[in-house]
Amino acid sequence: MTGPVLEVDGLRKRYGRRQAVADMTFGIHAGELFGFVGSNGAGKTTTMRIVLGVLTPDEGEVRWRGRPVDFAARRQFGYMPEERGLYPRMKVGEHLRYLGELHGLPSAAARRAADRWVERLELSRYATEEVQNLSLGNQQRVQLAAALVHDPQVLVLDEPFSGLDPVAVDVMHDVLVERAADGVPVMFSSHQLSLVERVCDRVGIVSGGRLIACGTIEELSENAERRLLVDAPEAGENWAAGLRGVSVVSREGSRTRLRLAKGADDQRVLHAALATGPVLAFVSERPPLSDLYRDLVTTTGAHGQDTGRTSDTDTDTNTTAGVATTANDTDGDET
Repeated sequence: MTGPVLEVDGLRKRYGRRQAVADMTFGIHAGELFGFVGSNGAGKTTTMRIVLGVLTPDEGEVRWRGRPVDFAARRQFGYMPEERGLYPRMKVGEHLRYLGELHGLPSAAARRAADRWVERLELSRYATEEVQNLSLGNQQRVQLAAALVHDPQVLVLDEPFSGLDPVAVDVMHDVLVERAADGVPVMFSSHQLSLVERVCDRVGIVSGGRLIACGTIEELSENAERRLLVDAPEAGENWAAGLRGVSVVSREGSRTRLRLAKGADDQRVLHAALATGPVLAFVSERPPLSDLYRDLVTTTGAHGQDTGRTSDTDTDTNTTAGVATTANDTDGDET
């Protein structure tokens, strides 16, 4: 794999006494789906807004293809904010055409792009509806279309799956996979860790304004407690009790899921299971991302909230879906 095309290098951002982001460093490769996860106030949105140029870091820089990101580079970025960034009384199709033109597309090209994304995101029936008349899920689809309408070379999406039903999740997932297949690096935050685990190539975990872990799920699992699935039909409910370093995660019928601490002997577990009768399954399982996240945050001890949340109307930023502009960067709290 070649080097990252989007690099975040040593970002720091403070609001008064609050350190929102500290030494944030990672890179995203071309065609990579990069999940950015953490609790509310962990520093995800602040980092994304610095990448987009909405905020200015106190230290560090963002690079695109080896060069510091400037205004011209950021015009190639697509941004989807967590907050609703749409004009509620504009009609969907007109809204997308307007945003396309705002990004520099000629009128005819903006119309074609708007029509394309309206169809791809299954919004055709709403093209002449005002945004405010759409459900929250369909507004979320429009926000993604707004981020895509100018054919961006980078996608930065803040909670893109929030409020979507399973069908809409599948549609949005397919679109992001398609963009990644075309070589576009896709960075998105989400609290839906099972979805992040299913979708992303790599995951960055943020806590207390710092990146505490980054890698594939397999890499993040390397130092995690092991899991075992044991199917022992004749075993009693407490057959694993007393095994050193072993705790029961769940029990469903004859199947028991176990967590093994470092140093615990899985052969002792097998012998204990065999002592009860036949063993139909003895399988090592990878812990889910939710458990990896919980363990990593607990281990680092940096899970407190570091910032407050500001509203969309704060004086330091003015953000519209697909378009980010910077006004006076005054002190304010971002998340």
